[in-house]
Amino acid sequence: MTGRQLSFPLLLISLSLAVTSAHADGDAKAGRKKAQQCAPCHGIDGLSKMPVAPNIAGSPAMYLEKQLKAFRSEERKDETMSVVAKPLSDNDIADLAAWYSGLTVDVTLPH
Repeated sequence: MTGRQLSFPLLLISLSLAVTSAHADGDAKAGRKKAQQCAPCHGIDGLSKMPVAPNIAGSPAMYLEKQLKAFRSEERKDETMSVVAKPLSDNDIADLAAWYSGLTVDVTLPH
């Protein structure tokens, strides 16, 4: 194996560890309890219960945190999400992100 071939797998491992550590900031168990308020639209399983709400199961924690903070600050606007996100602390957001990002989704491709 050349140095170039060896460095690519190491890069993948490094990226995997970075994603895993970013995923571990919140408390998923606490996030599950907090997700009860999200369940009517996004489902406790992160699979949308309403046509206007996205599926969020398995989304990266960093993405979920960024979106919730954007709704909280009203940088991103949505009538429902702006109200729901407003009282969330950074800890609440990290916990919710840990819960929803920790869910796995199976995909079946159409034939």
